[in-house]
Amino acid sequence: MRLVRTFGLAAGLAMVGSMAFAGGASAKPIEHRDFHDEFTETIENFCDVSGLTVEQASVVDGRFLLNPHGSDGLAYAHTNARFTDVFTNQANQNTVTTVGRFVNKDIRVTDNGNGTLTILFLETGSAAAYGPDGKAIARDPGQERVELVIDQSGTPTDPSDDEVLQDRLVKQTGRTDDFCAAVVPVLVG
Repeated sequence: MRLVRTFGLAAGLAMVGSMAFAGGASAKPIEHRDFHDEFTETIENFCDVSGLTVEQASVVDGRFLLNPHGSDGLAYAHTNARFTDVFTNQANQNTVTTVGRFVNKDIRVTDNGNGTLTILFLETGSAAAYGPDGKAIARDPGQERVELVIDQSGTPTDPSDDEVLQDRLVKQTGRTDDFCAAVVPVLVG
């Protein structure tokens, strides 16, 4: 499991889904803002380990830009962010912290003519997971290209109502440590 991609894709899609957009092919950005978000969730059977319940507390700060491009005015997104996630085993309070930065940038957005868009985006950055002693136990620098097929709900220039139908990894470079193999032993103790 990639540290950056897992957080980046989830946060990026949640952020896009929570914004209100106005479409149109103008030179002005559709959306341009700084953001800060904090959230907590409980994950049962964490990393597919039966009975392992982990609380994930996350903080993310960054900048989001959504611009229309081309004659069709399709929206292209660009996100620059940094994040911290703290994973805590609810049974013993052991923790692992991940810290990272990432850039997500749409490279190509294609209207498929059937109510769907295909978006090829680049995600690059780095993340590291640290045990309770502060030593790195996993790293994830590098980049990947991901292709999404999205149902654009009849509004190709308004991503606020889009639904992801497919998510396919196209290319991956750099070191990618196995997140679950590194953190589960620390969390279980």
